[in-house]
Amino acid sequence: MVALTPAVPSTVTVPLQSGGGLLYYAVVLVILALVAGIAGFRGIAGLSFRVAKFLVVIFLVLALVTFLL
Repeated sequence: MVALTPAVPSTVTVPLQSGGGLLYYAVVLVILALVAGIAGFRGIAGLSFRVAKFLVVIFLVLALVTFLL
């Protein structure tokens, strides 16, 4: 009788990072800024665009630190 053993060990790998939400939220906020700008809500458009720029800068800094380490 031959015992069937799995070819792959039963370990589960977990990624170190769970997502990359910074760029996703930055794109969502830019789209919100464009829609709000077209609709005439200049305050909301400016604020959401500033937050989107801030998220992109944070992403770039974290990416640079990650690449250097």
